Amino acid sequence: MSYTIKEASTTRHKESRNIENVLVMQGGGSLGAFACGVFKALVKHKVQIDIVAGTSIGAVNAALIVGSKSGHPEKDLEDFWLEIGESSIEIIPDLWVYGWNSRARTYVPKTISSASANAAFFGVPKMFIPRWQWWNTSKNFHGMMGGLEEQYFDPRNWTFIYDHSPLVGTLEKYIDYGKLNLAATKEELRSVLRLIITAVDVMTAKPLIFDNTLMKIKPEHILASSGYPIYGFPWVDLGNDIKAWDGSLLSNTPIREVLYVSPRNDKNIFIVENYPQRIDSLPSNFIEVVNRYKDILFCDKDIESIKNARLVTRHIKLIEKLYDIFDKQVDHSTLSKEERNDIRSEYKDLIENYGAEIKSVTRIIRSEIESPSILKNSDFSSTTIRELIEQGERKTEEKLEKIR
Repeated sequence: MSYTIKEASTTRHKESRNIENVLVMQGGGSLGAFACGVFKALVKHKVQIDIVAGTSIGAVNAALIVGSKSGHPEKDLEDFWLEIGESSIEIIPDLWVYGWNSRARTYVPKTISSASANAAFFGVPKMFIPRWQWWNTSKNFHGMMGGLEEQYFDPRNWTFIYDHSPLVGTLEKYIDYGKLNLAATKEELRSVLRLIITAVDVMTAKPLIFDNTLMKIKPEHILASSGYPIYGFPWVDLGNDIKAWDGSLLSNTPIREVLYVSPRNDKNIFIVENYPQRIDSLPSNFIEVVNRYKDILFCDKDIESIKNARLVTRHIKLIEKLYDIFDKQVDHSTLSKEERNDIRSEYKDLIENYGAEIKSVTRIIRSEIESPSILKNSDFSSTTIRELIEQGERKTEEKLEKIR
């Protein structure tokens, strides 16, 4: 299935401008399993992806796709998520309660899953463990954090609660870092599956963009991108005095970052949305309020970035038209040699290096699989993981059917 649009991007350089299919995956903890289903459906329908971008758990998914050891990233991605789910601890049982339904104005029986509580108290061993399980703290973590802290046993000085370095060991089963880091020249970029993941510098609040065509992606970059502090995860030492946190602190949908590092080629963008922008009705209780605030906090906010990108494309097209007039009709004798050279140099730079046109934006949006929950992104149970994968696959199938 092809999503290449025939319309020329620009007049003068239409033949040299490529069209890239971009998969952008949001963060969202356990909700990241939804993207696994999305990717499975894209592979099934032979949608060729050129750039995979993500932050937080989206960065984990992206690295698995690009660095797939088996050469079948859809299988590696699913096996990873199933392994995570199967490693979940089930000590605290589910609760059966009668909950008040404010819309129906009656009490209804409901089950409150304990999966999130189990993850909070006992961790998910293949992904993260609580800090108080100090006997399990991994060697990977010690190295990345610069050794065990002097105040390790004094909670007053803790800056994090969970150690997510066990994730490194799990990823090693599925990621070939040699394959992940394929350096590429501009001429070779078309044949390389490009990986872009994001983080933020703790000290400066500046965005950090890790691009596998420009640098070597290491496990600590993936950990940095998925170290969300509010949920108790640590910053990661990347060297050169850079301590990095989760990129979703700045943007949970790194479209802007993709446009920044790939400003020339046109784009068909597929966005995996773990947090919907729209809902059908207002929250009716405080749990639903918290659930909705998380949607708003982490939903895609790149509508203006997309509008600005399209505006830049219009500017580029206008510049081309004006340059044609300058080149063919303007009396150049009124300009100095330096002025003519400046105009040609600036024109060449703008036309050859910028002006990516966003051809299409396809949003694949997760929906709730149970009652709203304040801990919906920390349910790593096998049942929920499988349901999210199935939903992602089904929703992508439906979306592709509509735009085919």
